Amino acid sequence: MQSTEQTAQSMKDKIYIPGETKAERKARKREEKASSTKHQNANEGCRPLGESITHVSAPTPLPINPPQNISTSNRTPFKNYVVCLKYGNKYSSDYVNRLYNMVKRNLTVDYEFVCFTENPDGVDPDIRIESLPNVPLEGWWYKPMFFNPNLAVKGTILFFDLDVVIFKNIDHLFTHDPNNFYIIRDFNRFVMKGYQKFNSSVFRLTTGQHSEVWTNFIKNSDSITKRYQGDQDWIRVCITQNFNFWPDEWIQSYKWEMRSKPRFDSKPRGQRDFAINGDPTIKDDTSIAVFHGDPNPHNCKDQWVIDNWK
Repeated sequence: MQSTEQTAQSMKDKIYIPGETKAERKARKREEKASSTKHQNANEGCRPLGESITHVSAPTPLPINPPQNISTSNRTPFKNYVVCLKYGNKYSSDYVNRLYNMVKRNLTVDYEFVCFTENPDGVDPDIRIESLPNVPLEGWWYKPMFFNPNLAVKGTILFFDLDVVIFKNIDHLFTHDPNNFYIIRDFNRFVMKGYQKFNSSVFRLTTGQHSEVWTNFIKNSDSITKRYQGDQDWIRVCITQNFNFWPDEWIQSYKWEMRSKPRFDSKPRGQRDFAINGDPTIKDDTSIAVFHGDPNPHNCKDQWVIDNWK
């Protein structure tokens, strides 16, 4: 005995439209059947028959800039973010505020500035604050959290260390080759040509991209933090493909590539400046100077740093 659904379908199959030829009726039935199959596949999350499979190692790419006719409120949650990390007392809130000001002067694309910290005291009230995850980490070991697919910001993320000087337009850090992961080729490139390790002072990703950096880290963070020197070593272990280096000229080591590795004064580590202050050599395409190790920007008396780190 036929079910109600089968009876209804049988009746539907026998529908005749006045004036319709036999060939037209067959074509109509084929279209109805195809439409029904497509609807069923969509409801079940199936792939339509004959559709090719695409293997994706990253989330669906997000637009760098939403269409201009969409209001700002409708752009949330997918948009551009400039983010930084402040933990402990190594860098004061002044570093966050200066980074915020440098970005504001040198970035014209639509973005939101977000500081991830456990202590927002002294941070400019115009800066959005997000809490650090409740895990027993310190310092740069919080950086893997930016690969967390459940991060509080959803969109294109441009991360900056606090000890950088941004002195020219950086729109290209968002607009260049959008939706792909970019990071600095480590500054040991200064002495070792072809060096392929990472420096995580500036990197860009889409929320959830290379999520294994965070998910694998959080499973065994105690062992990982003991085994590796820093976050960028762990990131390099996890990411062996689907990555790109920023062009070397865009982001330079201040003390090595821009100041040609001058001698330090006799102060203790963490307080040292160059023995002789001077002017950097700046390439045409350079817009960011990174201060890894000594000197920190607040200890550097080079007039160029004083003029631009503000």
